[in-house]
Amino acid sequence: MDALLLAISFAVVLSGALLFTNAVEWFGHRLGVGEGAVGSILAAVGTAMPETLIAIVALVEVTEGSEDVAIGAIVGAPFLLATLAMGLVGLFAYLYRERRTQGVRLAAHGPTLERDLLFFLGFFGLAGVLAWGPPEMVRIPLGVAFLGAYLFYVTRTLRGGGEIQGEETLNPLIFERRPERREDPPILLCVVQLAVGLGAMVGGAHLFVEELLHIAESIGVEALILALILAPLATELPEKVNSFFWVREGKDALALGNITGAMVFQSTIPVGIGLIFTDWDLAANAVLSIALGVAGGLLAYFSLHRAGVFKLPAVIGWFALYAMFLIIVVLSA
Repeated sequence: MDALLLAISFAVVLSGALLFTNAVEWFGHRLGVGEGAVGSILAAVGTAMPETLIAIVALVEVTEGSEDVAIGAIVGAPFLLATLAMGLVGLFAYLYRERRTQGVRLAAHGPTLERDLLFFLGFFGLAGVLAWGPPEMVRIPLGVAFLGAYLFYVTRTLRGGGEIQGEETLNPLIFERRPERREDPPILLCVVQLAVGLGAMVGGAHLFVEELLHIAESIGVEALILALILAPLATELPEKVNSFFWVREGKDALALGNITGAMVFQSTIPVGIGLIFTDWDLAANAVLSIALGVAGGLLAYFSLHRAGVFKLPAVIGWFALYAMFLIIVVLSA
């Protein structure tokens, strides 16, 4: 039964992702937002927000092990995005290189990609530097600074988010069912489809999480391991299916923005909350996930931004970083 529910939940997430990706492209087009900003803000925040709620709920509950779950969710999500999610996007680029007009070359908005990766490297790296549990008089101001940094990032990205996506590259809005489909569907219809798609992804991911956590608990997995590995894997990866659809179609600005924008969000907003409401005295596995996540971000910076190509060694490197973490955590459990 658990396996069947897992399969059903993943199918719901896939259906929601199709609706969401189609709607967010039209929504960004109707608002006049650049393609880079659509991926890095609209798509990224929409799919990253549910994972942030895991950490907030864990902090509010204040039960035994809840702080471990919160910190694990906070540092585990950006680590997964910078390693496994990046590797899967690169792999999909290779698998669909014949379909993509640019092959394995990268067709993204360079300034937005660079901004995303530099913000992530700076703030996620700083989160690791602060892992020793700084005093409250240091933590709280820094936590507020992390939150403010994301607002600054949003304003910069909206101002320089690249060109608005052309209508010729957009598939018809799925919810526009009238025979004479409009080239520019009503923005309210875009919002409705966006909400339905996001709701399906969140609902499907929630069911996915519940079933996966149920299996994990039945075999006695520790809370920190659960939070560092299984929770981000179950909540981040299904919703990043959006990126796999986009990279298949050669829409790299949206595909990568969905991931790198979420990396920025996850390394500022949840980390800021963690600094304000916890001691931020991180366990060794949490520090390791930050270090490997930063390594994945550096690999993305030099392979994607500098070289502008989905290099096979980089794809292997992202998978290797994630596998390294799994092996170390399992052996040290």
